[in-house]
Amino acid sequence: MAFLGNHSSLELLLAASFILLASLAANGDEIFYEWRVAIDTKIKPVSADQPVITINGMFPGPLINAPQMTIFMNGIEQRLNSWQDGVSGTNCPIQTWEKLDLSVSVEGPNWELFLLPFSLFQKSGGGFGPIRVYNRIIISVPFPKPEAEYDLLIGDWYPKSYKMLLNGKGPYIDPSTKSYESFTFTPGKTYRLRISNVGNVWSFNFRIQNHKMLLVETEGSYTNQITFDSLDVHVGQSYSVLVTADQKAADYYIVATPKMVNVDKISSLAAIGVLHYANSTTNATDLFQLVEYDNRSCQAQPTRNLQVTNVTLSQTFILHGSKAEIDGVSSYTVNDVSYITPTTPLKLADHFGNWSGVFQLDQFSTNSSNGSPKHGVFVASGDHKGWIELVFMNDLDVMDSWHLDGFGFLLLGDWTNHSRSTYNIYDPVVRSTVQVYPKGWTGVYAYLDNPGMWNLRSQNLRNWYLGQELYLRVYDADPNPAKERPPPDNLLLCGSTPL
Repeated sequence: MAFLGNHSSLELLLAASFILLASLAANGDEIFYEWRVAIDTKIKPVSADQPVITINGMFPGPLINAPQMTIFMNGIEQRLNSWQDGVSGTNCPIQTWEKLDLSVSVEGPNWELFLLPFSLFQKSGGGFGPIRVYNRIIISVPFPKPEAEYDLLIGDWYPKSYKMLLNGKGPYIDPSTKSYESFTFTPGKTYRLRISNVGNVWSFNFRIQNHKMLLVETEGSYTNQITFDSLDVHVGQSYSVLVTADQKAADYYIVATPKMVNVDKISSLAAIGVLHYANSTTNATDLFQLVEYDNRSCQAQPTRNLQVTNVTLSQTFILHGSKAEIDGVSSYTVNDVSYITPTTPLKLADHFGNWSGVFQLDQFSTNSSNGSPKHGVFVASGDHKGWIELVFMNDLDVMDSWHLDGFGFLLLGDWTNHSRSTYNIYDPVVRSTVQVYPKGWTGVYAYLDNPGMWNLRSQNLRNWYLGQELYLRVYDADPNPAKERPPPDNLLLCGSTPL
């Protein structure tokens, strides 16, 4: 869940806890969850003193099983309901000891998501957990039902130096690890692994010793099925793979190593777990060889039988993600603008017609940079029910990834002024987070059929925290709730909104 706040709400959150009640609606049925969010100082996944954000006392948080429904959790589109998207531009923060009831619904095929806090640097302290969204009975799944499913939430963790955690647990055989993750497979059976990068900075390469992986889904889209030995997963991305226990009875290493770091340091940074065959009496071996795996790109290019050959674009945004110094402070920018969070959420200011002092629509360029970095509240207009081309340019020397709330987008490929002719418009996949390589460009299409105030940001926590984001205002003047829901009765108010 991505509920943001200001510095004071962070201090309150660290001092105590809050309660979040969610009613998930699907097919006329409701599923109720109660999440108690708090700080735990005893978990210490790698034996270092660092507070951990827990949900119901668990890290990672408890699994949410849901039929199709529309909550901001990473990848949920919040159809017609940006009121509860859970970012600073839409919601006031939940204060300490405060309770908030949410009513949300989720749409999409059988897929893997995750919830997380997005206030300041809270994501780096945990608070994330897995979500599984299942198909309605009448919608078929394009692969046989697996024997079982496992969630793998993997990401970088920084107590005193960087480590990588697998489901909140430290790496196997690391002396600082209190416990490690393991999964038991029955020989001959096939299992679904739902892999998510819940980290803050690092992309990682994922592999299972001596086993192939069949890619079947990414962020809510079934893909054309492709077999991999290893898979790159960038910050904020999720994949589902099928793995068959077709090797001799033994234990095998599960490894995730960070991308684009000094190869001499990889062995001390990797997330390491164990795949255990049920009849195994043999421990896993050759860890060093597996961890020191060739660090070249193993990026999946998922595809789907979906054509966009007849799209007529109504807008093109060319967004430069850069780093700059503004008033002596290191900042990250989009087209020279480093976003600052106003005390009044943009959605509330928009609804109550009180923009003055909060934001100015279309104040900043959506297609150019002029080398004059500045702070600002970057809000751009999106044409309702129009196709938009988003071109992400990474001016940095490190990997970046971008996420758009409220929509999925079609990943078309790398971009230059002359590369539209090479766009994959015949079988692109729909996803919500896309990687952008250092000094590279990535182009996507999105259909803006979901009115609201939607966040477009870097998924790299440092970049986002220091300003690399903007908001897309997709507006429809028709008050018909079939187009956008009215504000909820328990809407939290803050800033300059009327009480």
